[in-house]
Amino acid sequence: MGEDDHIQKRRRDDGTEFDEVSFPPGDPEDPRNWPRWRKWAVIGSILLVDLSISWGASGFSPASTKFSKAMDVSSEVATLGLSVYVGGLALGPMSLAPLSEYFGRTPLYIIPYGCYLCFLLGSALAPNLGGFLALRFLSGLFSSVTIANFGGTIADLYPRANTGFPMSLFLWAATAGSPSGYFLFSFVAQTRDWRVVLWALLGVCGGLWLIMSATLLFCGETRHSILLLRRAKAERKRTGNENIEVPEKMKQRGLRQLFRVALTRPFRFLGTEAIVMFAALYNGYLYGLSFLFNDAFSLVFGTKGHGFDVIGVGLCFLGIVVGITLGPLTNIWQERYYRRRIWAEGGANIPEARVQLAKVASITFPISLFIFAWTSYSWLPWIAPVLASALWGWSFYTLILMTYTYTEDAYGTFSASALAGIGLVRNAAGAGFPMFARQLFVNEGYQWAGTILAFLAVVMVPIPYILSHYGFRLRQRSPWARHVIEEEDEMAKRSDGESLEGDGKERA
Repeated sequence: MGEDDHIQKRRRDDGTEFDEVSFPPGDPEDPRNWPRWRKWAVIGSILLVDLSISWGASGFSPASTKFSKAMDVSSEVATLGLSVYVGGLALGPMSLAPLSEYFGRTPLYIIPYGCYLCFLLGSALAPNLGGFLALRFLSGLFSSVTIANFGGTIADLYPRANTGFPMSLFLWAATAGSPSGYFLFSFVAQTRDWRVVLWALLGVCGGLWLIMSATLLFCGETRHSILLLRRAKAERKRTGNENIEVPEKMKQRGLRQLFRVALTRPFRFLGTEAIVMFAALYNGYLYGLSFLFNDAFSLVFGTKGHGFDVIGVGLCFLGIVVGITLGPLTNIWQERYYRRRIWAEGGANIPEARVQLAKVASITFPISLFIFAWTSYSWLPWIAPVLASALWGWSFYTLILMTYTYTEDAYGTFSASALAGIGLVRNAAGAGFPMFARQLFVNEGYQWAGTILAFLAVVMVPIPYILSHYGFRLRQRSPWARHVIEEEDEMAKRSDGESLEGDGKERA
């Protein structure tokens, strides 16, 4: 690669020329050309932190009974320790994600998560309920770094056709975090004070923060726009040419415009885009249930159900963890099917090829809830509802993965806003569902409470089938998704023209 291969002549609309920096093929500074070990070092360190973010929510749940006694509040008020944290997770990405355009991804992982550790420390020392809840909200707000950035990091490291496997691992961490957090910290909550649970959480999260920080600082920034801005600045300094710029789509916007888009566009997607509405409906309900189970499991398997202690209830969450962990394995088939489809179409973007396994999961989702409901009698073997929860875990993971990857493929460069809207609904539901979980299961009975949840899941069964059969029409009706379709059609025509020109030269 020559010294100036990364600089190309371009012409503005007014006819004036300028030099544009880019990543030429094979450029080692392009994160997509990094060696495999470097990419997976970045992904692995962030995956661990992604797990810990959900641990920050559900890790408190095993200690909520001791917290309610220590603070002399009801169990419903104690549940706020979970809900306000997840509420912070809902709002955090909308304020953190836009900042990566100015500061890059690395600082937006390291600094906010470091702030989260400070608020977690404050939560462990909080003298009263008000201070504790305020610190828990701030903890959730600043810990949402992976929700805000990780999808972009994967897009930085891989072209769209190759994002399936790393994305499946990211969503494994995002979905397995809640049940595994309850399981892990139940061992502390069984014999220790609620504050010790938070101290343990601080120690674990602090260690993972050090690993992530060291890894990201060593491996370097991944956001393409930041890297090209640095390259342009270096070239202007080296050559004295002030007419060197980055591609138009990578230029930094003003902070006011940036936050106006970040804070308003997600709501426009939620209000006008059928695809986003479907995805938000599934995400909200599934994540709401994942946090609702913290209370439901303590009732079904605890002293008022099968008679297990805190650790025993925590062990029952392994059913969900196992089911979720089967998800990335079955997704290997889904990913192969997707690649066969796009290769058959010459590399075309086909989001509808992402939903095959989700059609199955949409049916097993309500079935798992029905089985869980009617095997939750204390006189039946405890393994029956645990196995049902494993089936629910697989359905949970598979449906979340489908909504995430379909949305990314459908909206392309606009997917950050679409996913921000979906994430807002997802975490708002995660914050709200625990508030009525105990009343629902106590007032309606374990069996009918689970049945109500299952019937609501039945209503959502058609969604993957609608996306599979009518998804292209929905995308054509969307101004944002249609722009992606037109852009890809234009690129295909350009590449066809170039190949025809090349064939003509060879024949000549």
